[in-house]
Amino acid sequence: MATSAIGPGFITQTTVFTQQLLTSFGFVILISILLDVAAQLNIWRIIAVAEMPAQDVANRLLPGMGHLLAVLIVIGGLAFNIGNIAGCGLGMDVMFGVDNNPKQPIIGAAISTVIALVIFWVKEMGLAMDWFARILGFVMIGLTLYVAISSNPPVAEAAWRSFIPERTDIKAIVTLVGGTVGGYISFAGAHRLLDAGIKGQAELPKVSRSSVTASWSILVPPSP
Repeated sequence: MATSAIGPGFITQTTVFTQQLLTSFGFVILISILLDVAAQLNIWRIIAVAEMPAQDVANRLLPGMGHLLAVLIVIGGLAFNIGNIAGCGLGMDVMFGVDNNPKQPIIGAAISTVIALVIFWVKEMGLAMDWFARILGFVMIGLTLYVAISSNPPVAEAAWRSFIPERTDIKAIVTLVGGTVGGYISFAGAHRLLDAGIKGQAELPKVSRSSVTASWSILVPPSP
């Protein structure tokens, strides 16, 4: 879940908000974590006890709601992944200088899109994609931690402003919450637990622990 949330679009968003709010961005992160924990804990526990995917739970509650939920998740995923492709384009431009206009990284975004399509189209590549994604995920988290440490941020002031901010931004809070547990990411984790056979009331302590851990992991790494 951490590797899913720390995507190019999310890093771009947190970079912009950090520049705008400076150490007060810690307050935004703290509030977002609390909202994430509450929302995701509720979702995961319901899915685990019901022992069925979220769309089936929604359809059981109100016929057709599960289909609407699926449509909304697809639309949200499309919107956020457009941001991810834009972030990939920016990354390609930074590393290789493929675009003449850094404000419109069209070439880098196109190259990234082609690579993604090839990975999903070629079955042989799909078999190795899971392990490839894990390895790159660990590399990405490691690089994020390296940047967080090497940039030598004012940790004490950031910790203080996490509770007493000079200013805050509701838009930043909504954006972070939406980018972490506002779509398919929160459901995906619970569905993986179902696939692993971790379900039912007897497994609620394990489900709750996993949910809280995941909620922290998707926001704590990119916070610096």
